[in-house]
Amino acid sequence: MFTLSAFADEISHDPREQIAVLKACRIRFIEFRSIYKTNVLGLTDDQIKEFKKLLDGEGMGLSAIGSPVGKVAIDAPFEPHLDRLKRAIELCHVFGTPGIRVFSYYPPGNDPKFDPANWPAHRDEVIRRMGVKAELAAKGGVVLYHENEHRIFGDSPDRVADILSTVNHPALRGAYDAANYAYGNFDPVEGWEKTKAWTAHLHIKDWKMGGHAAGHDYGVIPGTGDGQIAHSVRDAAARGYKGFAVMEPHLRGGGPTGGITGPDLFPYAVQAFRTILDEAWAKYD
Repeated sequence: MFTLSAFADEISHDPREQIAVLKACRIRFIEFRSIYKTNVLGLTDDQIKEFKKLLDGEGMGLSAIGSPVGKVAIDAPFEPHLDRLKRAIELCHVFGTPGIRVFSYYPPGNDPKFDPANWPAHRDEVIRRMGVKAELAAKGGVVLYHENEHRIFGDSPDRVADILSTVNHPALRGAYDAANYAYGNFDPVEGWEKTKAWTAHLHIKDWKMGGHAAGHDYGVIPGTGDGQIAHSVRDAAARGYKGFAVMEPHLRGGGPTGGITGPDLFPYAVQAFRTILDEAWAKYD
């Protein structure tokens, strides 16, 4: 069973508009990344309480905390960053959600000219940090979903599989994002096949390979790009997938801190994904 959710900040910075559009799309869950242009981990306790009250009143829940944990350089101090994960775990308990989206670190110094061939020198530290975070998550009763984001250690199918198989912890699973593989010029089908054994969360956006190099730095309607979303959906359905499929279309652009789709285009992306689900004979709500 696929349960639809959404990065609602792609719709609007206003949480009330976010919820209004999602309810019109018959989506009852949010992957909580930001409101009021502020990341979830930067919100005050009062803002958190206000948003929780709004969600409860509208009958909405969270699929996960869409945290930026792991989006720092691998040579950045670990303890301050670990404190951010602790805050995310606290928020899981506030909102009653067991999941946190995480990443596996940028290159040393966040160097934009870093050669991925040099990742092996930092691999052990990545694995160590991901293992520490998995243990902390387990103690907090939550699960971390690693997203295969562009430029982090785990941006390629092989390195994602390396993280998940080596750490080998039930509190660390994969969040599969087909568009991120396409953006990075990796094969999304290979990405799925090499990581599906650990995948427990899906992000739904599509991308044209090489589009950003041509100045088209935005996503496309699900099913119309090179993400081969139908392949992963069909296989996940056949494997009895039970989890969230989180809309993150990026139809008007995206970057390290999020994406933009807008309240007008978001419903089109949702309907396109529902068509993919229907054609895969997948059960969803």
